[in-house]
Amino acid sequence: MLGTMRQITERDRKNLTAALERSGLRATRQREQVFGVLVSQRDHPTAEEVFARARKQLSTISLATVYNCLETLVECDLIKKLNYEREPSRYCPNHGEHAHFLDEATGRVFDIDIPKDFHETLTTILPKGFAANKIKLSFSGRVEPEAAERQSNSSASTVWEHIDQPNNQTKQNRSR
Repeated sequence: MLGTMRQITERDRKNLTAALERSGLRATRQREQVFGVLVSQRDHPTAEEVFARARKQLSTISLATVYNCLETLVECDLIKKLNYEREPSRYCPNHGEHAHFLDEATGRVFDIDIPKDFHETLTTILPKGFAANKIKLSFSGRVEPEAAERQSNSSASTVWEHIDQPNNQTKQNRSR
């Protein structure tokens, strides 16, 4: 699965540009390259892994620039930042309803599809007066090699509906 990075699709480019513009930012070659790394290989890479992949296509990019791009993409709701105890942060471009599973033996993170009505079902356990806007669900444990291979071969689709929604959080304009 560690092949050459594909070019970012026109749909990905439009969604990237629109999300950045809503935050008062512009698309740059570096942001496009970092985003392209994430959408082309959905294996939840660390910033250092993104840096190594991005340098193959854009040799002048620095690690600091990669970190800045990743934070910008998170703030623009284009990707999710995953944090696990004693592990470096990982990044996920999948916007469909899903959970994550951390394989404690290998450190790999897998997307786990969840049913469409799962959010509503799970929120029924909340105490009266509590209202959840989103749920972050993570599992950790061990994955059998055959199951990991099957999961890696299944294609995860990105859901872009949230891109069409105006961001309710005020984003500070930055010139990074």
